[in-house]
Amino acid sequence: MTKIGPQLRDPLSMFDVRGKVAIITGASGAFGRGVALTLAAMGGRLCLASGSQDELDEVAAEVADLGADHVTVRRRPDSLEDAQAILDAALAAFGRVDQLVIASGFNKAGFIQDQPLDQWEQVMDANVRGNWLMAKAVGSWWIANQVRGKMLMMSSVRGRHGNISGYTGYCTSKGATDALTRVLATEWAQYGITVNSIAPTVFRSKLTAWMWSDDEVGQATRKRSLSRIPLGRLGEVEDLTGMALYLLSPASDFCTGQIMYVDGGYTAG
Repeated sequence: MTKIGPQLRDPLSMFDVRGKVAIITGASGAFGRGVALTLAAMGGRLCLASGSQDELDEVAAEVADLGADHVTVRRRPDSLEDAQAILDAALAAFGRVDQLVIASGFNKAGFIQDQPLDQWEQVMDANVRGNWLMAKAVGSWWIANQVRGKMLMMSSVRGRHGNISGYTGYCTSKGATDALTRVLATEWAQYGITVNSIAPTVFRSKLTAWMWSDDEVGQATRKRSLSRIPLGRLGEVEDLTGMALYLLSPASDFCTGQIMYVDGGYTAG
């Protein structure tokens, strides 16, 4: 009979992230905040980055209430200098980085015949260029220092499906995120680095709060969205954090290059 290993005797140990250092960009957004609180509650140490100091301070206070060591950086990964500064802040505070969560992003809807080029470029820069820059900065450090890091990006069901609401920028950017996930996973596998993305459908956040309102537009949009989701409800941030913990913990050591759909069954139909 095969001997029962320690992980099977204690399955929860596979999700142990105590002492691990995570950089989280977009930390003041719904997903970034959710991951920050989850890792803080699990004993992680955090470098929280965001472009909004007030919102960053709010998340930092919540993380502190959970007893987690943390440092904040008021930056977005808009340039390689910004990405390097975020990495440097984490290294200065903790001496290492084990996890990278890129939760920063942006959307500006517009039909292609009407949308100015600069708006489309803003979406692509925030959702693709920023991911690439953070990956370059942190991944280079991981490789140079032989760290078997874990990288997590935010994709969307829109990387796989189109949308009728003028999302040529957003859908294109998330499709590119999916491709970046796969190619980095294959490039970095030799270093023991895993790269995955979470792809949600519509989730409750400040950006989607109008969909939960009782006005006519909110109700109509919510009804249309619900009609496509077999589980019959829109998502909450808590629905994402379990998947994030899995992808950032030893439980996912053999999982890389995957787009993990957390969508209530949207992509199944």
